[in-house]
Amino acid sequence: MTPRRLLENADDVALFDDATTRRIDRRAAAGLPPHTLMARAGLALLRLARAIAPTARAAWILAGPGNNGGDGLVLATWLHRAGLDVRVTLVGHRADRALPDDAAWALAEARIAGVAIATEAPAAAQLEGVDLAVDALLGVGQSRALDGAMAAAVALLHTLRCPVLAVDVPSGLSSATGAPLGDAAVRATHTLTLLTPKAGLLTGTGRELAGEPWFDDLGVAPQDDEPATASLTGSRAASALLPPRRHLANKGSYGDLHVAGGAAGMVGASLLAAHAGSLAGAGRVLVHTHASDAGGALPVDVRHPELMLRPMAELQAALRDNRKATVVAGCGGGDAVAGELPGCLAHAARLVLDADALNAIARDASLRALLRARGARGSATILTPHPLEAARLLGRDARQVQADRLAAARAIAADTGAIVLLKGSGTLVAAPGGRLAVNPTGDARLATAGTGDVLAGWIGGLWSAQAPDRDAIGQAFDVARAAAWIHGRACDFAAGRRLPLVAGDLAAHMARAVHGLAD
Repeated sequence: MTPRRLLENADDVALFDDATTRRIDRRAAAGLPPHTLMARAGLALLRLARAIAPTARAAWILAGPGNNGGDGLVLATWLHRAGLDVRVTLVGHRADRALPDDAAWALAEARIAGVAIATEAPAAAQLEGVDLAVDALLGVGQSRALDGAMAAAVALLHTLRCPVLAVDVPSGLSSATGAPLGDAAVRATHTLTLLTPKAGLLTGTGRELAGEPWFDDLGVAPQDDEPATASLTGSRAASALLPPRRHLANKGSYGDLHVAGGAAGMVGASLLAAHAGSLAGAGRVLVHTHASDAGGALPVDVRHPELMLRPMAELQAALRDNRKATVVAGCGGGDAVAGELPGCLAHAARLVLDADALNAIARDASLRALLRARGARGSATILTPHPLEAARLLGRDARQVQADRLAAARAIAADTGAIVLLKGSGTLVAAPGGRLAVNPTGDARLATAGTGDVLAGWIGGLWSAQAPDRDAIGQAFDVARAAAWIHGRACDFAAGRRLPLVAGDLAAHMARAVHGLAD
């Protein structure tokens, strides 16, 4: 068993929920000698611990009363045998409650090996020399906030200035939703998730608390009858939609992209989207703005003169004349974009709805009905909400969306019949049938004004360049997750790790990410 980084994969990685993980665990354990899986978990943790803290001389391990604590105890035994000064604090253990068989075995083995084990946490001064800390308190299936001794142990853990390795799931984090269960939650620098990868480590607060997520399957492959909850998008999902351009192709081969938005004072949002669409592959890009020339709209984008600026009044006729066009609507559109949506919903072959278009649909039941009708007839739409826009579509608040991002994305997709790209830490892409992908790329440098417009435009341009597909909904899902992967990957091609990415530069960084895929 060798732990591998979970965020760096060429192929998609299947993600599993808590109930399925437990079934896989039980099946595997039934076919192996006693304690085999726990012994493997301890060895996997040892390899990662030595990799992230190769010079560590003292370790503190918090061990809970279940099998997660047992994994930590096996690690403690190995580190002790390797010559480290190891201290184990048992937290939540009760004299009137027996440990699970595997955990009881691990505790007995640790005691036989001579590991220092206590039931009371040490004083802060006693931990000054610790250069590796391990959270083995609670694992899969956590459902309530940490309190009492566990909350106090976590608070003490956070006073240390050393790598913190979480076993399977940081304690205090829901592995199903990626949301913290209370105020006390472990903030790890690394998490080794065991047996199956869990979606909660990869989206929402989970990305923050898990640190660098690693995975070890412990030599167990899930059975075909154990369905994955979601998938983690691999780089091949993006490169598959970027084949070399045919020598005989012309601009008509890659379709027209119409960007509709640009109310007075917000034309920049449409231009950002349009430029991204052009770089992503659209044959022609037409920008329809609500702002009149007198109100500030430019007759030409002098920085990108290949973009064709048009009055909004020309949009509907253009869509009726070209039934193959792709439309991105809503970027900087203001309230006026609502008037263009009925025509877009009726006539656009491929439709991306962002920003003010999403707010219009949230407000107007008739527009929502038209959106549902599109999905019912097999016409593909991609919605790109951030959490607040998603909350408006669901009639909730943003905190409720963030409390279970996977459920929120699926609920919007099921209600509207559209593909939903829910932005944020660990962007999600959901299809009406329940299929869901988690995006592994990107970081908070994308949290600046206009980066969402760039993403919407890139989706439109990438989609426009694709040949028609009988499964329009499936193609839209693939386009959305490929664009999200490239959008996040652009962070790796931007200078600096602390300064934000400016939206005007983002599309060029995305293009470099594409070239990196090709290389």
